[in-house]
Formats: sequence, C-alpha cells, structure tokens
Amino acid sequence: MSETYVECLVKAKSKAGMKILKYLLIGLTAIFVLLALMGLILAIIPGAITGVAAYFVTLYSDLEYEYLYLDKELVIDKVLAKSKRKRVATYQVERMEILAPFHSYHLDNYKNRQVKVKDYSIGEELKPDLRYAVYYEGGEKLILSPSEELVKAIRSVAPRKVFMD
Repeated sequence: MSETYVECLVKAKSKAGMKILKYLLIGLTAIFVLLALMGLILAIIPGAITGVAAYFVTLYSDLEYEYLYLDKELVIDKVLAKSKRKRVATYQVERMEILAPFHSYHLDNYKNRQVKVKDYSIGEELKPDLRYAVYYEGGEKLILSPSEELVKAIRSVAPRKVFMD
C-alpha cells in the first residue's frame, strides 16, 4: 500500500483590531503593575486580569494552520503563536464532494447551498487568489490555502473530485 504524506503550513492574516487590542492590553498591564509597585495594592487585580487577557490575545493574534495529508485523510491543526498546537478537524477524502479553486466555475452548482463555512485559510483574497473551497459531506464548506503539492496528492486519490483550473 503506497502512502502519500504532504505537510503544508499557512500563516493566517492577523486582524488589525487584534493587534491594537494586544498592545492596549500590554500597556494597561504595565500601567497597573507600575501602580502596584508604587503602593496602590488594588492595582494588582486589574493588572493580573489584563495580563492574562494580553496573553490570550497574543496567542490568537499569531495564528497558523497546518494541513497534514496522509493516506486519504486530511488533518487540520491550529498553531497558536508558534507554541501551542490544537487539532481542529480530520476529514476523509472519500467523503469530500469537491475540491476546487475558490472562484472556480466548478463550484457554481454548490453556491446556493446552506452550509456551515469553516475558514482555515490565510484569511484574505490575494491576486491571484490561491484559496480552495472544499464541500464536505454533511453540509460543511471549508476554505483552505493548500500548496500545489497537497492538491496534487489529493487529486491522485480522487481525480474526479479535485479541480485545479
């Protein structure tokens, strides 16, 4: 049995609001810590709260997705701030309906479906748009930014479901 292994790491674009919030919380934490050091004991609690909030905002503002393809299975992991990894989902290639570029004419028959959209892509439309849409059995639409090697690996298993336009 031949197994194909492809790994693809994609950095998601961080939102401007998250960056502003991160720096605001870090600044507030510094202010509260300075107030606590100057003798205002009540500033410790808000300082701790803003410090913890700044930590979590920092984690979620630096986000990457990793696609792992092995033996007819696509695994998507979320990497937070290059330090924490979370398994997001696992998808079977046999249960995929179609994999095509995001603005492909092959997706015209699927546009009016009421599906749950899950975005695991770079989060922005580039020129040319390199994102792909996957309609998965059970009413899910995935938006991915795979490498050409990953698309070719999936196409070798399911050639009638994968389009590269």
